[in-house]
Amino acid sequence: MANTDALGVWKIAEADPDFLAVVDPDYNELTYGQLAALTNRISRGLRAAGLEVGDQVTTVLPNSFEQIAVCLAAYQSGLYVTTVNWHLVGPEISYIVNDSNTKALIVSDEFADEAVRILEDCVTPVENRFAIGDVPGFRPFADLIDQQSSDRPDDLATGSFMFYTSGTTGRPKGVKRDLDPRHPDDAAAASGGLFLLFGTMPHDGNVQITQAPLYHTAVNNWTTMSLHMGHSVVLMDRWTPEGALERIERYQVTTSHMVPTMFNRLLQLPEEVRERYDVSSLRRMVHAAAPCPVETKRRMIQWWGDSIWEYYAATEGGGTYVGPQEWLAKPGTVGKPWPISEVIVVDDDGNDLPAFVSGTVYMKMQGQTFEYRGDDEKTQKSRLRDFFTVGDVGYLDEDGFLFLNDRANDMIIVGGVNIYPAEIEGSLVQHEAVGDVAVFGVPNPDTGEEIKAVVELRDGWEAGDETTATILEWLRTQIAKQKLPRTIDYTDEMPRDPNGKLYKRRLRDPYWEGHETAI
Repeated sequence: MANTDALGVWKIAEADPDFLAVVDPDYNELTYGQLAALTNRISRGLRAAGLEVGDQVTTVLPNSFEQIAVCLAAYQSGLYVTTVNWHLVGPEISYIVNDSNTKALIVSDEFADEAVRILEDCVTPVENRFAIGDVPGFRPFADLIDQQSSDRPDDLATGSFMFYTSGTTGRPKGVKRDLDPRHPDDAAAASGGLFLLFGTMPHDGNVQITQAPLYHTAVNNWTTMSLHMGHSVVLMDRWTPEGALERIERYQVTTSHMVPTMFNRLLQLPEEVRERYDVSSLRRMVHAAAPCPVETKRRMIQWWGDSIWEYYAATEGGGTYVGPQEWLAKPGTVGKPWPISEVIVVDDDGNDLPAFVSGTVYMKMQGQTFEYRGDDEKTQKSRLRDFFTVGDVGYLDEDGFLFLNDRANDMIIVGGVNIYPAEIEGSLVQHEAVGDVAVFGVPNPDTGEEIKAVVELRDGWEAGDETTATILEWLRTQIAKQKLPRTIDYTDEMPRDPNGKLYKRRLRDPYWEGHETAI
């Protein structure tokens, strides 16, 4: 625990510079004093390169000291920063670079091939290009920082992330907010409010493990909030379930931001492996980003106890949350609205729906507004009154707890009946043969769509009619007949990113080639 009650990276660094701030994926360590010095050098380097308040920095970096430090430097320099999904290819990244009007681009040689391709499609050349390692067309990162003082700059202003939506249904859009007028130290000290919902307090011996890429909104926010609250942060890069358990035990981890895919992978470990590691330090292992099968979550609570919390939210702002005991009383709920949020469920005409009737979920957060950069039409289409939606379908119960059915875009319509894939996926993943699964609609000349499952098998199982029959026979005891997949196909690896996001369209689109596009 830090020897200070100060909040915000730079204030903590002043008061207790030797306190551990970050452990990188290779177990190298950086103290708060060292982290603050690095962010100060980056801030000064960006200013020397001509960047001013409101300008844009874009990174293509793995989980690393530099990724965290660039984000913090932007935060105290009044800059917008976008951390790009490094699974994207050159033209996709250059679209973001162009759209955000990037003034400084920082990449890693891990992604050198695509980094070079970015430059081919830049509408306006990005003059300030730096690389960790050797990347043609980029200057060494050392050129940005080596001649700069580690003292904190005088010209401070509070910056902001500008995360881009996933773009699974079109070009990604940057979610841009007005810059906070407060001093960066004041904004940093107040940045951990979301943690308080889950009972996670400043300092208090907390250790955060960052298990997914920092290009994700929530993962990055969770990491920087942890640092501003005086927590040590342990970074993973290429996530494995046993690697996570090893770090949890080694560093006495207390908190994390997770996704249900991680839960599934952890539960698939042999029991003797799971029992090998001490997880008694865990306090608040919060999950979000995708529907969590009820049985999966129940098993995690049995293993990890009351540390399992959940929230539902969006990059655009607002959300719900639920603790383990409330969830056990209402299995499947994603909780009630945050104290500063509101949630409504409406029909196609925008009318509020009564309890237990499914419709489109809208929400808002007090004091938060946003726009999709460069897309007024999308901004307006997502709004109803002063609420917004990301297209999820769900209902509220009589106590105001929200339950999600699925994304509207993922819904399958079979002969006029709405089928929600998430429920079927949640059942299928409990079968001993199923390592991962995706369910979606494919063309059917009679009913319009039929249900297709694509399964990634666990070790020891072989794709074929016998396995399909075994899975379907079991599934008939778990869900209604109308929800049963008509067919099951198999894949060696599901197209997920490291944060568990499933790119379902990559699986679904080939089935629709030559047919009318699925909704």
